[in-house]
Amino acid sequence: MFRTAYRITGNAADAEDVLQTIFLRLLRRHLTAEPLDNEESYLRRAAINVSLDVVRSRQEDQTVPLMDIPSGPSHLDAGELKTALRRALARLSPRSAEVFALRFFEDLSNQQIARMLGISRVLVAVIVHRARQQLRRELGTYL
Repeated sequence: MFRTAYRITGNAADAEDVLQTIFLRLLRRHLTAEPLDNEESYLRRAAINVSLDVVRSRQEDQTVPLMDIPSGPSHLDAGELKTALRRALARLSPRSAEVFALRFFEDLSNQQIARMLGISRVLVAVIVHRARQQLRRELGTYL
């Protein structure tokens, strides 16, 4: 879970905050509701969703005057690309971002994701394809 949160948020402090949030939610759930059928699935999905929430909240706080934005990809470094990817990922729908993260950050197969989310393997493939297309469009200037 930490690895997933770190990959999505981009720093250890945020990843640790994500883990705290997840475990508090899990504890609250155990105290007030029935136990989970598949805790591993819950924890993976929660790590992705809470991490995306962190990235989205960070995105709302950041504004840059147009004069300060470097022009063209020649000024691009790996850190900027990672930041751009995080922002683009945060703009995906929650379901698309979750499926994309499970596929490419957690390295799960489409069949594993389908079982975890209770949807068809074909739908997973469609969601992955559309998410990749949207990310490619949004990151086109960086590539």
